[in-house]
Amino acid sequence: MKIYCSNPLAQYLKYKEEIDSAISNVLTSGSYILSEEVESLEEEFANYLNCRHVVGVANGTDAIELVLRALDIGYGDEVITVSHTAVATISAIQATGAKPVLADIDRDSYTMDTNILNSLINSKTKAIIPVHIYGRAANILELNRICTQRDLYLIEDCAQAHGLRLESGDYVGTIGIAGCFSCYPTKNLGGIGDSGLISTNSIQLADKLRSIRQYGWDLLKDTNEFGRNSRIDEIQAAILRVKLKYLDNNNNLRRDKAYYYKKRLKEYNLILPNPISDEDHVYHLYVVLSSQRDKLRLYLDN
Repeated sequence: MKIYCSNPLAQYLKYKEEIDSAISNVLTSGSYILSEEVESLEEEFANYLNCRHVVGVANGTDAIELVLRALDIGYGDEVITVSHTAVATISAIQATGAKPVLADIDRDSYTMDTNILNSLINSKTKAIIPVHIYGRAANILELNRICTQRDLYLIEDCAQAHGLRLESGDYVGTIGIAGCFSCYPTKNLGGIGDSGLISTNSIQLADKLRSIRQYGWDLLKDTNEFGRNSRIDEIQAAILRVKLKYLDNNNNLRRDKAYYYKKRLKEYNLILPNPISDEDHVYHLYVVLSSQRDKLRLYLDN
């Protein structure tokens, strides 16, 4: 039996009737770009996160880049992020012309080590982008304290952490100036194609993001600033609206499977995920450390 790292087809089949109906409604609506489905998804995800605004964009990489551009971060600026992340985080920073500065990780959580940040911050530093890697929260409250103290923007990379709630009751993506979510098909909240979402409590940032994602247009479609085409389409929005209803339930299923893995793997010479509490993880991935990594990988591949 082959064990898949992810299987978006299985999730589609689970909600096939609802997803097919949602797609059909879009196809017969005559409205395919930035219409009712996108507006409804933005409103529903904002309500879910208990934040004021959500802006849909083409993908998670664009989400980070557009936030940086909206905050006027670019050439000559530095942005601190974590060394252990998907290349997309770095690509988004580089796309603005800013320089990515890499911070090492905490050994237990694999997220950004907050103890070394002060040594990386200088006069060129404009923002810090922690990554909630594998579905575990970075030390976001401490990061928020540092950013407030040093007058820096805190931008959360939530690409692997949809629906992750902190002990404070707040969701990741609502602590910093913005949260950036990828909705790639393999994510905890994934479409059937590329798409992304940005959360923020700033009306000014939300308005600017809505302009930048569509050529820098204002309401009259006059271009007044830098812009590009980074729109989420109606079909992806409709699919995500279906899946959003089941996000909490699916995250709980992930936790159940993680508990099963922990119970069955604890007798082996592996270092397993060690969240602070059962709720402090949405297990986008279940990642273990092994002193025989390559041998283990070969075994699992066969």
